[in-house]
Amino acid sequence: MRLFISVIFYIQISVFTAGLWAQSVDEVKFDQVSISVNGKTVKLEYAHSFGQRARGLMHREFMCEQCGMLFNFNQLKQASMWMKNTLIPLDVAFIRQDGVITDIKTMQAHDLTPIRSSEKVQYAWEMNVGWFKHKGIRVGDTVFIQP
Repeated sequence: MRLFISVIFYIQISVFTAGLWAQSVDEVKFDQVSISVNGKTVKLEYAHSFGQRARGLMHREFMCEQCGMLFNFNQLKQASMWMKNTLIPLDVAFIRQDGVITDIKTMQAHDLTPIRSSEKVQYAWEMNVGWFKHKGIRVGDTVFIQP
């Protein structure tokens, strides 16, 4: 009987915890930001708080061709990104505080390998794989961010 009660209690706690986690995941809202580079302007989701950066583009099964996310680390840092719970492959452009793109790297879905910037940056910009190449955006280009 005790084992049965313990199992029921464990299941109830697990369901409650999963419900709280799902609710907190769903409650993450993102601001919008426009960025321009090489005469192209794109409106992106803007992850500038810890919770927003932690959620990022996880759990999405699809992202439109012009959709993406700009992460603001709010300080210069040797940035590192990974793809835990990210279902679609992405390219990431690491961007210095002055707007210069330092790296553009490809990240595979579900890959836990950290992808690091080659120098200290303030931003990371994620788009669908191949988007930067298709748009002619390269390392050394300057990005202008308009809140």
